[in-house]
Amino acid sequence: MDGIQQAEAVREELGMALAGVGITLPSLALDVPMVAACHAVPLIDLGRCNLATARKLATVLRAAGTTR
Repeated sequence: MDGIQQAEAVREELGMALAGVGITLPSLALDVPMVAACHAVPLIDLGRCNLATARKLATVLRAAGTTR
């Protein structure tokens, strides 16, 4: 599996994990300029989200932090 395929798989994994806790990041995607560069390490762009989504994400992350 090359870097781009790996990045796409991780993007899908992250999207599914977020969906599992009721969060959708509509702009979740590979960073196209980074993917297009020859020797660049692919990056995942988390994109923008509205305030309600950001608040829910913060709540989920805080809850996960207390279970460690």
